[in-house]
Amino acid sequence: MGIFSHKIFYRVVVATAALFISCEDNTDALKEINTDRQDPIGTALNIRMVYTDSVKIQAILTAPKHIDYTNLDFRYAEFPEGLKVIFYDEQGNENEVRADFGTLYNDTKLIDLKGNVQLKSHEGSVLTTQQLFWDAENEWLFTEQ
Repeated sequence: MGIFSHKIFYRVVVATAALFISCEDNTDALKEINTDRQDPIGTALNIRMVYTDSVKIQAILTAPKHIDYTNLDFRYAEFPEGLKVIFYDEQGNENEVRADFGTLYNDTKLIDLKGNVQLKSHEGSVLTTQQLFWDAENEWLFTEQ
């Protein structure tokens, strides 16, 4: 090999060594960053969820925006632009609840409704409050306001 070939070989070796020396394994750091994230798994617009039990429609939830945090240890979903839920009693009567903001806690099936909450029964009675907790599974409502 000539002097010119040795210089090229030397430069390639030095450049390759520099690349390997400057690289480091950041796998653990990336895992740590991702485990502490509180980002939603997804966001959906103009949603319509139908809740059924034994092929019978129990409730229909509609909302302009749904933010899904079911990727976290304490799973929940938010409806930051309001929501409307039409739910049916055992006789098939339609009742409705609306709110400016809602949070659905997946594990407990509890819904926290806030801001201009209005519950209308099929009989025409109306409950208006600023916050309402609704447990659809156990069929109860609770408010302190």
